[in-house]
Amino acid sequence: MGASILSDFGAEILIPVCAVIGIAFSLVQWVLVSKVKLSPGRESVNNGSGAKNGYSDYLIEEEEGLNDHSVVLKCAEIQSAISEGATSFLFTEYQYVGIFMVAFAILIFLFLGSVEGFTSKSQPCTYDKSKICKPALATAAFSTISFLLGAITSVVSGFLGMKIATYANARTTLEARKGVGKAFITAFRSGAVMGFLLAANGLLVLYIAINLFKLYYGDDWSGLFEAITGYGLGGSSMALFGRVGGGIYTKAADVGADLVGKVERNIPEDDPRNPAVIADNVGDNVGDIAGMGSDLFGSYAESSCAALVVASISSFGINHELTPMLYPLIISSVGIIVCLITTLFATDFFEIKAVKEIEPSLKRQLIISTVLMTIGIGIVSWIALPSSFTIFNFGDQKAVKNWQLFLCVAVGLWAGLIIGFVTEYYTSNAYSPVQDVADSCRTGAATNVIFGLALGYKSCIIPIFAIAISIFVSFSFAAMYGIAVAALGMLSTIATGLAIDAYGPISDNAGGIAEMAGMSHRIRERTDALDAAGNTTAAIGKGFAIGSAALVSLALFGAFVSRAAISTVDVLTPKVFIGLLVGAMLPYWFSAMTMKSVGSAALKMVEEVRRQFNTIPGLMEGTTKPDYATCVKISTDASIKEMIPPGALVMLTPLVVGIFFGVETLSGVLAGSLVSGVQIAISASNTGGAWDNAKKYIEAGASTHAKSLGPKGSDPHKAAVIGDTIGDPLKDTSGPSLNILIKLMAVESLVFAPFFATHGGLLFKLF
Repeated sequence: MGASILSDFGAEILIPVCAVIGIAFSLVQWVLVSKVKLSPGRESVNNGSGAKNGYSDYLIEEEEGLNDHSVVLKCAEIQSAISEGATSFLFTEYQYVGIFMVAFAILIFLFLGSVEGFTSKSQPCTYDKSKICKPALATAAFSTISFLLGAITSVVSGFLGMKIATYANARTTLEARKGVGKAFITAFRSGAVMGFLLAANGLLVLYIAINLFKLYYGDDWSGLFEAITGYGLGGSSMALFGRVGGGIYTKAADVGADLVGKVERNIPEDDPRNPAVIADNVGDNVGDIAGMGSDLFGSYAESSCAALVVASISSFGINHELTPMLYPLIISSVGIIVCLITTLFATDFFEIKAVKEIEPSLKRQLIISTVLMTIGIGIVSWIALPSSFTIFNFGDQKAVKNWQLFLCVAVGLWAGLIIGFVTEYYTSNAYSPVQDVADSCRTGAATNVIFGLALGYKSCIIPIFAIAISIFVSFSFAAMYGIAVAALGMLSTIATGLAIDAYGPISDNAGGIAEMAGMSHRIRERTDALDAAGNTTAAIGKGFAIGSAALVSLALFGAFVSRAAISTVDVLTPKVFIGLLVGAMLPYWFSAMTMKSVGSAALKMVEEVRRQFNTIPGLMEGTTKPDYATCVKISTDASIKEMIPPGALVMLTPLVVGIFFGVETLSGVLAGSLVSGVQIAISASNTGGAWDNAKKYIEAGASTHAKSLGPKGSDPHKAAVIGDTIGDPLKDTSGPSLNILIKLMAVESLVFAPFFATHGGLLFKLF
C-alpha cells in the first residue's frame, strides 16, 4: 500500500495553521473596510495625477456643491436602522431555533442511546464483529455534542456574516462618491470577511472536535467519525431555518415594496417614501447573507462528515493512517490559501477602472480559484495519500490509486465552475435568454411568466449532465468516497464563492442607502452597476450550492445505506418504490409551503404599505416619514411563524418514515427527494434570477433594445416587475431552501441509522 509523504504531525499542523491564516486574513480585510469612516469630515483629496480606479479621489458632492456633512450622517442613520432590524430579527429567530436545537439534541441522545438499551458496556464493532468498539451510549452522547457544535457554528457563521454586511453597506455607498473601483473593493473585501471567517471557523471547529473525540475513542475510528456526523446535521438544521425564515422575511418585504411602490405608486425601488424599504434592505442581509452563509457551511460540514465516515471503514481507518484519513480537511485547508491568493487579484493586483470591468473581475475570481485549486489538489493528493489504498464499497474494499482520487476531487471542482457559468448564461442580462424574457414583456406579464418558466426548465439540462458525469467518474474511481470528495472539491473554493455571493447583497444595500440618502444620480448609477454584477454572481452562488448539495446528499445516502446494513436498494420492491414516490413529492410539498408563506406575509405587507400611503398625510410628497418599524415587525412576525411548518416537514419526515416504515422505504424517500429536489431547485432559482435581471435590463436601458422596452413605469416595465415579483420567492426562498432539504434529510437519516436499523419498520413488523 505504501505510506503518505506528509507525516501525521505535518497534517496536524497544516490544518489548524491554514484555518488560523484564514481567520487572520478575514480580520485584515475587516480592518481595511473599517478605515472608511461613517462620520462627517473632509475626505483626503488626491492632488496627484495618478488617479486610481478610473476616478480621482474628489467627492461628487464637492463637485456638485452638495452638503457632505448631511449625506454622511444620513447614510450612517440608515445603516444603523438596517443593522438594528437585521440583528433584532436574527435574535428573535435564534430564540425559536435555540429551543428546537435543545429539543432535537435530547432526541438524538435518546434515540441513539436506546439502540443498545442505554448500556455503557463496549459492543462488537458494526463493520467488524471480531473487534470491540465503544458503546452505543457513547455514540449517542458524542453525536449530541457534535450536533450542538455544528448548530452553534452555523448560527455564529450566519450572524457574523450579517454583521459585517450591515457594517459595510453604507461604507460602500460613501466610497462610490470617489469611484466605482473603490466601492467595488469595499464591498468585495466585506464579502471576503464573511467567506474566510466561515470557511476557517468551520474547518477549525471540526478539526478540534475530531481531536477531542479521539481522546475518548482512541483506535475506534469508525465510532469516532460516526459520532462526528452530528456536526453536519447541526449545521444544516440551523441553515434550514435560516434560509426559510430569512427568505420569507426578505421576499415579503420585497414583494410589498415592489407591488405598491413601483407598480401602483410609480416610485423608485428604494425610495425613502416607501414604508417597506427598510424591511426590504434588512431582508437582503438576513436571507442572502445569514441564510446563504449557514447553507454553505452546512454543505461543507456534511461533505466532510460523509467523506470521513466512509474513510473510517476503509484502509485509512482500519490501518489508522491519520494523514490520509484527514485528506478531506487538508483539501479545505489548501482551499483557504488558494482563495486568499485569488482574493488579492480582485483587491490588490488589478484595479477596476470602469463599470464594465466589475462582472469580468468577479468571474475571473472563479476561474483563478478553480485553476489554482486544481494544482493544489494535485499536490495534496500526492503528499497526503499513499500511492494505493482501499475504499469501502458496500461491504467490499475497492482498490484505488491516489491519482484516481485526485480526479474525483478535480471533476467536482470543475463541474462546479461549469454549473456556475451555465447559471450565469441563463440569468445574466448580457445574454440572449434573459433578453428574450425581457422582450416578452412587450405583450404583458403572462408572456413574461411563460418565457421565464421555459428558461428555468431548460437551464436544468447542462447542470444535471455535469452532476451526472461527476457522479459517474467519481463513483467509478472511488465509490461513495469519491462522490464525497467530489462534493468537497466543488466546495473547496467556498471562501471565494461566499465572498462573491455576499458582495451582491452588500452592493444592493449600498444602492438602497444612496437612494434613501438623496445622493447624486451618478452615485446611484455606480451602485446599480455594482448591484447588477452582484445579482448575477449571487445566481452563480446558488448554482454552486445546489450542485454541491446533490453530490453531498448522494454521498450521505451511500453512507446511510452502508451504516443501515442495506446490501442493495431495489426500486422494484414495493417498500422502496413507495418511498421513491413520496420522496419525489416532498420538494413540491415543501415549495408549496414556502411559496404560500411568502404570499401570506406579502399580503399583509402590501395592505400595510397601502394603508400608510392612503392615511399618512404628506407621505407621497416626502414631507412626512413613513412608519418603517411596523413593516419590519410584519416581516419578522410572519417569517418566524411561517418557517416552522416547512422546517418540521423536513426534520420529521426521516424520523416518521424510518420508525414506521424502515430503512428500505427511507432509502427510497432519500433517492426520490434528491432526484426531484435538484431539478426544482435549479429551475426555480434560475427562473427567478432571469425575471429579476430582465427587469433590471429594462430599467438600465443600456442598449437600443432595452430602451425600446422602457423607461421605468412603461407597460413592459410593469410586466417585468410582476415577473420579478413572482420570481422573488422562487429564487430566494423555495429554490435555495430545497438544497438544504435534500442534504438535511440525508444527514439526519445517517445520524439516526443505527436506531432505524434496530427499531425501525414498526408497521411492516405488525403486518
